[in-house]
Amino acid sequence: MRVVAAMSGGVDSAVAAARMLDAGHEVVGVHLALSQSAATLRESARGCCTIEDAGDARRVADVLGIPFYVWDMAARFNRDVVEDFTREYAAGRTPNPCLRCNEKIKFAALLDKAVALGFDAVATGHYAQIVETADGRRELHRAVDAAKDQSYVLGVLDADQLARAFFPLGDTEKPRIREEAAERGFFIAKKPDSHDICFIPDGDTRGWLTRRLGEAPGDIVDTAGAVVGHHEGAYAYTVGQRRGLGLSRPAADGQPRYVVEVRAAANEVVVGTADLLGVNAISGDHARWCGPPPEGIVRVGAQVRAHGEEFAATAWAEEGRVEVRLDDRIRGVAPGQSVVLYDGTRVIGSATITASRLERAPAAAHAD
Repeated sequence: MRVVAAMSGGVDSAVAAARMLDAGHEVVGVHLALSQSAATLRESARGCCTIEDAGDARRVADVLGIPFYVWDMAARFNRDVVEDFTREYAAGRTPNPCLRCNEKIKFAALLDKAVALGFDAVATGHYAQIVETADGRRELHRAVDAAKDQSYVLGVLDADQLARAFFPLGDTEKPRIREEAAERGFFIAKKPDSHDICFIPDGDTRGWLTRRLGEAPGDIVDTAGAVVGHHEGAYAYTVGQRRGLGLSRPAADGQPRYVVEVRAAANEVVVGTADLLGVNAISGDHARWCGPPPEGIVRVGAQVRAHGEEFAATAWAEEGRVEVRLDDRIRGVAPGQSVVLYDGTRVIGSATITASRLERAPAAAHAD
């Protein structure tokens, strides 16, 4: 099989490419140039996609003896990931750019180009597993290493994309991957992992958004509408946030306050007590199914953060929308996040959260 190995310059993608070669595939290494003004050197463990990273990927390809190319997808990445990220925050939502990148870049733009050039599949260094069923279907499952599991950010992949995807690291824990990289003679065996948002290497999301959107002063209000503080841009806040609010008036009961709503149209941030964050009902759109969509109401595990807890729930699909009812309340669910649904370790699919709320059980009828 002819396979494009996406090589970021990190240890995971290097070992993934090597394993595909060991499995007997014809492998070509490809580094994605995603920045329109890539930095020369990596300044921290947060960023990636620098010229240094491209050079690291090329040197690993040389060790493996495989062809290596750099594909420029900066314009597509800027349009589909960076601009989307900016628009979502400007609208008061909290997006996950890694899901959007996997959907739009790595398993749409990259895979489409690879197939157009005659390749059969794409392999990446994500920690997840592909399991083939008895009838030949391919399912997406959690990785063996729970601490590194990335199935959440792959929950946007559909069955056609999974049919042409390989995740060679899913059956191995991360410390063993580093050991294997060293055994193979890869000089990047101890290279730090990248973290957070690759296009915000310093980790200052608020500062990055301010530079792109400009300052937009407004009020922070409590749930009664009283002004309790001020902000320089509602886009810099997310539901569940407690730190950095800078409130001028303490709560009357002395309880800590959290962001409970971001009203982008009014440029207001609403704060309230922790009990207002508890929800047990989630609505989502932009449903993406890793296989056949669920029929009727099904029991699922629901996850709303990349490395968050999985919660017991029921869910059902409604014409591109998803409704989820959690068995217990959870806190800090923000519009724009993704809810990913699981059946055991299998990923069923995902949706972008549009709303969350607390639905109270109807009161029992009184007997006469």
